[in-house]
Amino acid sequence: MPSLQLVVFDMAGTTVRDQHEVEACFAQAAQATGLRASAERILAVQGQAKRAVFELLWSEQLGASVPAATLAAQVDHSYQVFREVLEHHYRTQPVEPTEGCLELFALLKSQGIRIALTTGFYRTVTDLILRRLGWDAGLDAQRRGGAQSVIDLSLASDEVAEGRPAPLLIQKAMQTFGITDPRQVINVGDTPSDLESGRRAGCARSLGVVNGTHTHAQLAACPNDGLLASLAELHRQLQAELVPVC
Repeated sequence: MPSLQLVVFDMAGTTVRDQHEVEACFAQAAQATGLRASAERILAVQGQAKRAVFELLWSEQLGASVPAATLAAQVDHSYQVFREVLEHHYRTQPVEPTEGCLELFALLKSQGIRIALTTGFYRTVTDLILRRLGWDAGLDAQRRGGAQSVIDLSLASDEVAEGRPAPLLIQKAMQTFGITDPRQVINVGDTPSDLESGRRAGCARSLGVVNGTHTHAQLAACPNDGLLASLAELHRQLQAELVPVC
């Protein structure tokens, strides 16, 4: 197999601890704006670009015959309320890395393997999370890092034409680093959308962590190349692969 050059990680639930807080923010915005969405339905669309999710759910509720202007107005309202709720959450509540995340980042850095964070969030809240964690240090205006930065790249859903499960975030990360062979890339996430985006991109492995928003059983129902208890497990696996014990 070609040598590993890049690992693409999701943020909330994968590298950033999330105990269903994002779903709660989504549910709060939905309830406040008249959108009917069950907890199960909200969970099923986690990982996708958030405005696109509101458009999907409002389309389901209003039906195919609804005028485009009416749909757009409802989507805009719900999405704006969601943004306010979500940004307040990330400004006021603890923001922490997931188990094993920083150790895995350090291992990848030591081996010269690029770290890209992708997300279904938009840039404003993505930057807010990065600042709270200190992961913005060393990133330039394009959110690309260097030797001293914690990560090498941050990409948000509003920076590509289509968010997950489309593969565009992964492909943009590859293009940023001049990587043309997806077999040199591992994709890691905690939702079906994350796993599907890695499959569509042709990554060497599209892996799921089960200590985020979805359980082992829920992710096992999706095509995947392995399910992990946490990023600590991936750290152990890659440490054995990349730094063999003599």
